[in-house]
Amino acid sequence: MTPANRPDNVRLRAFTEADLAFLDRLCTDPDALGEFEWPGFGDPRARRKRWEIDGYISAESAAVAIARADDTVIGIASWKPRGFPSGVTYEIGVGVLPEHRGQGVGTVAQRLLVDYLFGRTTANRIEALTNGGNLGEQKALERLGFRREGVMHGRSFHHGEYADVLVYGLLRSEHRPGTP
Repeated sequence: MTPANRPDNVRLRAFTEADLAFLDRLCTDPDALGEFEWPGFGDPRARRKRWEIDGYISAESAAVAIARADDTVIGIASWKPRGFPSGVTYEIGVGVLPEHRGQGVGTVAQRLLVDYLFGRTTANRIEALTNGGNLGEQKALERLGFRREGVMHGRSFHHGEYADVLVYGLLRSEHRPGTP
């Protein structure tokens, strides 16, 4: 059996019409994005409409599928420009379906996304925000070379309580392609 976290077994690709059921699940299944990312029930038609408009790739924000070698979609990776001028900084995020978590998939997807952004854009900085309780995400970012830069106290509302959000950053000069 091939380990899930091998780079040749996980890839990023554009969403296709066949992936709309996956995108629907992100709006209708509280467990799909995990305990730290569920924003509440949403209208799945909005995701379909976004796919019809731009396929989830635009200058304002973009998202691609995290897929296994057999093309099964197991998550979503996203990025959006931050800072000034546009294209100098990107904020990234990933979400992996619960049945595929704990296998290194999220770390590999983030590495692929970071490599892509530093390799194909003018980005000098990539940043990620994460819930203060999301230890798995914090470890994954640190393995990729991100540094914890700060805490935004009470920035998020999670399970009936205000939660801290941690800021992680990685500069182009600190990036080691293919890490880990």
